[in-house]
Amino acid sequence: MIKSKSLIIFLSPFLFYHSYSQEIIEDSKVEIVIEKDLDSTKLIKVDGVAAVVGDFVILDSDIDKQFAQLQASGVSTTDISRCQLFGKLLEDKLYIHHAIQDSIEVNVTEIKSYVDQQLEGFAEQIGSMDKLIAYYNKSSEQELRDEMYELNKNGQMASKMQQKVVEEIEVTPEEVRQFFNKIPEEERPLFGTELRVAQIVVVPQTTQKEVDKVIKRLREFRADILNNGSSFTTKAVLYTEDPGSKRTGGKYTLNKKRPRMVKEFREVAFSLEEGEISEPFKSESGYHIIYLEKIRGQEYDTRHILLRPKLTKDAIIAAKEKIEKVRQNIIDGKITFKAAALEFSDEKETKFDGGQLRNPETQDYNFELTKMDPELYSQIQNLKDNQISPVYQDEDRYNSVKFKILSVTQRTDEHEADFAKDYLKIKDLALQEKQLNTISDWQEEKIMDTYIKINGDLRTCEFNSNWFKIKN
Repeated sequence: MIKSKSLIIFLSPFLFYHSYSQEIIEDSKVEIVIEKDLDSTKLIKVDGVAAVVGDFVILDSDIDKQFAQLQASGVSTTDISRCQLFGKLLEDKLYIHHAIQDSIEVNVTEIKSYVDQQLEGFAEQIGSMDKLIAYYNKSSEQELRDEMYELNKNGQMASKMQQKVVEEIEVTPEEVRQFFNKIPEEERPLFGTELRVAQIVVVPQTTQKEVDKVIKRLREFRADILNNGSSFTTKAVLYTEDPGSKRTGGKYTLNKKRPRMVKEFREVAFSLEEGEISEPFKSESGYHIIYLEKIRGQEYDTRHILLRPKLTKDAIIAAKEKIEKVRQNIIDGKITFKAAALEFSDEKETKFDGGQLRNPETQDYNFELTKMDPELYSQIQNLKDNQISPVYQDEDRYNSVKFKILSVTQRTDEHEADFAKDYLKIKDLALQEKQLNTISDWQEEKIMDTYIKINGDLRTCEFNSNWFKIKN
C-alpha cells in the first residue's frame, strides 16, 4: 500500500461512476468499453486508459490532473513520482468501487454546502470568482462547482469506506505492551515537549440600545418581504453578517437527524411552516430571522439574515479594564487562575474546567510544542509555568472583539517514550499500526476479488500492494 500523508483525498482527480455496468474487451491496439443500461448498448473507444478498477477507469490525463491539483494547492511534488500518484488513484478507485458495493452513502446536501464554502474561500483568496474560474481553466462557475462536487463526493466515499474497514479495530493492553516491547530501545520514539494552557476570556457586552436597533432592523426586513414582496435572498446578500452564507443568500440546509446549526437556530427553523419567516431571535452568533424555503422529508432548506449589535467604545474599554483587574488579582495572589476562570471568563467551553484549552486533534489538554497553532505559540512561548500573559485582544466567529489572558499550567519536557508515563500515546501508535495492517489485508483481499487492469508504461511501476495479482 502506498502511504503518503501529503496526498489529501479531495485533491484526487475526478472519479467517474455510472449507474450502468461496464465490461472491458481487450484488443491488441485499443480498449473498448461496452456501456449497458436498460435501453441500449453502445461501444465507446477509450483513449489513454491507464487502468481499470472495478467499474472505474483511470485515464493518463487523471495522473496529470493529480499533479496539477497538488501544485495548485501549494503541495511540493518534487519527491512525488508518477507511479506514487497512480498508486494513490488505484487505492481511491478500489475504495469507492467497494463503497458502492457496500451501499455506503454520502450526504449530498453537506457536500454541496462544503463546496459553497470552498469556492467562496478560494474566490476570496484569489480575488474574485471569475479569476478562480480562469485559474482552473473552466468555462463557467457551474462547471467548476460540478467538478468540485465530484471531487468531494468521491473523496468522502473513499474516506467512509476506509473508516468502515477499521471502525471496529481496537487494541488490548497486552497488544500495547507487545507493540512497545518489540521496538528496540535505540528506536523508541521521542515525544516532544508538551504544554497545558489555560485562558480567561472577557467579551465586551453590547448595550440594550444597540440590541434594539438590530431587532428593529430585522423586523423591517421581515415586513418589507411579507408586505412588499421584497426578496429575502437579496436582502441576505446585501445585509447579513454571516460570511459563511452571504454569497448564497443566507442559505443553509438542515437535517433533523444530523444537527448542524446551533440549538436556537434549529428550534426556530423546525418550528416554521414552509414559506414562513420567523420573528427575530437570538443565538450566540447574534440576532437572526429565518425564512423556511422548502421542506424535503427530513431536510429543511432555509435562508437567514444575521445582524450583530454594534459594540460601543465604552463597552470595549470596560471589558479590557475588567480583564486587566482580573489579571492583577491573580498576580497578587487574591484569586487563583482556576477560580478566576470560573467566576469571570465568558468562554463557556473552558470556564468550568479552570480555563483549560483542549487540543482539537487529540481532545486532551496537552499541546505538543512543535505542533501548536502558531498564534497560540507566539502568545505563550516566553511564559514560565503558571506565569500570567499580558492581555491580548482577539476575535472569533462570534465576537469581533474579545480580550484574554493565558497561563501555562503544566510542562512536560521532550523525552524518550516511557510505557507507564506515555501509555495513551503508545496505545495510539499500536492502534495505528493495527489499523494500517487491517487496511493492507483488506486491500490485498479486495484486489484479488476486483477486476483490475493496468496498461502501458505504468505496468513498470513498483507497488507495495499487489495490483498485478501476482501469486506467491
